[in-house]
Amino acid sequence: MSTKTPALLELRKAVRIWFERLEPNSKVCIGVSGGADSLALAAASKLEASNFPIDLAAVIVDHGLQKNSAEIAQFAKQQLEKLGYQDIFVGKASVQITDGLEASARRARYKVFQQAIETYDPKYFLLGHTKNDQAEGVLLGLARGSGTKSLSGMQEIAGIFLRPLLQIDRATTEIACAEANIEFWNDPHNSNQDFTRVRVRENILPILENEIGPGITDALARSAKILREDAMALDGWAEGVFRQVDPLDIEISTLADLPVAVRSRVLRLAIYAAGAPSGSISAAHLEPIEALVSDWRGQGHTSLPGGVKVCRISGRLSLSKPQPNQPEK
Repeated sequence: MSTKTPALLELRKAVRIWFERLEPNSKVCIGVSGGADSLALAAASKLEASNFPIDLAAVIVDHGLQKNSAEIAQFAKQQLEKLGYQDIFVGKASVQITDGLEASARRARYKVFQQAIETYDPKYFLLGHTKNDQAEGVLLGLARGSGTKSLSGMQEIAGIFLRPLLQIDRATTEIACAEANIEFWNDPHNSNQDFTRVRVRENILPILENEIGPGITDALARSAKILREDAMALDGWAEGVFRQVDPLDIEISTLADLPVAVRSRVLRLAIYAAGAPSGSISAAHLEPIEALVSDWRGQGHTSLPGGVKVCRISGRLSLSKPQPNQPEK
């Protein structure tokens, strides 16, 4: 495998900045699907790790969603062995489809990742998402009418999970695989037009590039970065306010003085603190709660996921939820 080819060098630089921060003998896991992005990341990481006293482990997830899923996992393992990997973790995911294939598969995949984390105790867990994935996510967020956090796309750092390739495009990872003399697998789901993300990738982005001009993917990725920085600032402001209030009994005047972007975040934090399931509160759920603060006309209570109820009483926003074993009314 060449060490001086341009695409691999670009990927190596992307992982080097993280490897430089590790202490000697640290463990690093890499999620590998068998696709170009993750295999290119594995190739670049293997080359760059030769300059650092760190140990790499590749993690393959067999989703079991296709008849040949075991063969795909074996194919990925063979490519990793060709790259020189010896520590390879293969986990079988149990995908229970409840809210769409993509989301359900993601949950199952992260359960396997957690198994690998418990096995290796890594300092970092690298994922191969690229600039293209980021751009697609921004467009999907726009189509759903999502807020700033959703439009800001994927985080480069999320706990021990790192996405070092978010500034690198998919074409570069494919070239890197050729430079490393490894094959990659093309998931048929990635060309299945039944999936919204695929239609964005194969139809919408090319139209935008053709009609508006090249560089749309770069622009969307830059927008995601800017929006993430804005979202982090607003989140920090809201968390500071939230720490100063009783989440179940908040003065309306405290909320009314806040900008809407901050107030909505405080309200969301309070609703989750009252017991709503994590991730269950949408912008539509917040609209009647916002009206209790900014458009008060004597409205009654609002019911939310998890049995949380919100009402306005004597100039205060009161949040409550059913007690354990108590049926919701």
